[in-house]
Amino acid sequence: MAIDLHRYANPARFLRIMGAIFPWVAISTAVLLIAGLYLGLFVSPEDYQQGDTVRIMFIHVPAAWMALSIYTMMAISSAVGLIWKHPVADLSAKAAAPIGACFTFLALVTGALWGQPMWGTYWVWDARLTSVLILFFLYLGYMAIWESFDDPSKAAKAAAILVLVGVINIPIIKFSVDWWNTLHQPASVATMDGPKIHSSILIPLLVMAAAYMSLFMSLFIVRVKSEILARRLRLLQMNKLQE
Repeated sequence: MAIDLHRYANPARFLRIMGAIFPWVAISTAVLLIAGLYLGLFVSPEDYQQGDTVRIMFIHVPAAWMALSIYTMMAISSAVGLIWKHPVADLSAKAAAPIGACFTFLALVTGALWGQPMWGTYWVWDARLTSVLILFFLYLGYMAIWESFDDPSKAAKAAAILVLVGVINIPIIKFSVDWWNTLHQPASVATMDGPKIHSSILIPLLVMAAAYMSLFMSLFIVRVKSEILARRLRLLQMNKLQE
């Protein structure tokens, strides 16, 4: 496994791979976003209880999925960086963090907008909402750690430890609606018995989820490229100072 990972440890090779992928994910992002928004806003029916408010779900649910997925990816990348000293792994986690924070913030805001007409309040301190808010703070804390150290290697190690400790929050978010009494509805897509929502809503939801994933990949490639080039620039400046 270590050998396979180190095949991609060369930043130049990693950039070439990302450069080849980028045009495809950029195009798919545009196509999927247009299709998902059209299906969600104009094709999917009103809910018999929620009315048009249900359309917030097409923005909210995929954002929540991405918030958890990106943090999980950061935890894996951080573990790889700690264990195998993979030079791109820490930069990948660092590049993904602001994107994950934005998706988490979007999930919190759209959840509040949905909650007000459904629950009569924008916010309640129940297990699901509170754990997602903690996830948002974990993202912010991770980014703050990177800015708190002058030595990138020390920053990477400290940030990786925070991510790996905070990963315990991911199953708490996922299963909070099953473990505790919450206002938040239980899972209705990924269940043991299959999806519990009609295909007219499920299909636009999955298209938007694919659009968000493609959007993440597009932004991630841009950010990780920026991080690699910034590290190269720092190394060149350090070498110049030592001459």
